[in-house]
Amino acid sequence: MTFLVQTEPLATIERLAVAASRWATVDVLARPAGLPIHALTFGVADKAAPALFISGGVHGLERIGTDVAIAYLQSLVARLAWDEALHDLLTRMRIVIVPLVNPVGMARGTRANGSGVDLMRNAPDAGLGGTPLVGGQRISAKLPWFMGNGAAMEEEAAALVQIVERELFTAPFAIALDLHSGFGVIDRLWYPYARTREPIPDHDRIVAFSQLLDGALPNHVYRLEQTARVYTIRGDLWDYLYDRRRSLGDGMLLSLTLEMGSWSWVRKNPLQGLSTFGRFNPIKPHRHRRTLRRHLPLLDVLLHAVVSYRRWLP
Repeated sequence: MTFLVQTEPLATIERLAVAASRWATVDVLARPAGLPIHALTFGVADKAAPALFISGGVHGLERIGTDVAIAYLQSLVARLAWDEALHDLLTRMRIVIVPLVNPVGMARGTRANGSGVDLMRNAPDAGLGGTPLVGGQRISAKLPWFMGNGAAMEEEAAALVQIVERELFTAPFAIALDLHSGFGVIDRLWYPYARTREPIPDHDRIVAFSQLLDGALPNHVYRLEQTARVYTIRGDLWDYLYDRRRSLGDGMLLSLTLEMGSWSWVRKNPLQGLSTFGRFNPIKPHRHRRTLRRHLPLLDVLLHAVVSYRRWLP
């Protein structure tokens, strides 16, 4: 993939930021290597309102996550031009979208950022072991899953943590959905913890969310499971943020990771497995379009689950 193609999502985000500015607050959270990390915030200004947070592109190689975030952003901007029901929802909640967390990694076509650090293993105070290598390692930035040197967080990881703390930590309830691809042939919704197989303290709320999802999206395609059931991760940013939010008392951050099963795309088109990019993204245009359509109903359910959290959350 050429550098021009790899930076195409960033150009699309910048165009959408201009179009969305009529309804949204647009911020640039950081500029690693001069490339901006955009955040678009829609809805009520009151940070005590419930919130939905959507992020993509933490791993630069997984462009499909950013593409899904962009597709949702496009839908949101188009609907705000006419959808009175959506405007009504946004008087009671906020939506925050960070479609591309790792612009340098995406421009280079790499999983890590420009320093060779895997941002999703870069949280401070990383305890517990983690699955060897894939769970995070400090051996070398030349190997995948490098956590960093254990000092300050990388610029991109710090920017993600800061906006989550700023926008979600005073909300009585918030859902964060981080968009990824790469593991298995099915789409998974992962929830904390990633570092241990011990259940999270809010497990009853996970059960309630599972029941909501099954009822609102009958026959959905997602397997809801704890991240650590697959492998354990040191320095997971969402573990870190979940624990920090719990330490503040009242309120909850339900952090979810959508792990799109990229092996299914490779199984249908084995030749794309010969390229690193092809192992993580749908290459055929019709599969790419199908993936963008596939997850919009989930995002709509999350929107309504946030604004109506008092009706279903234990």
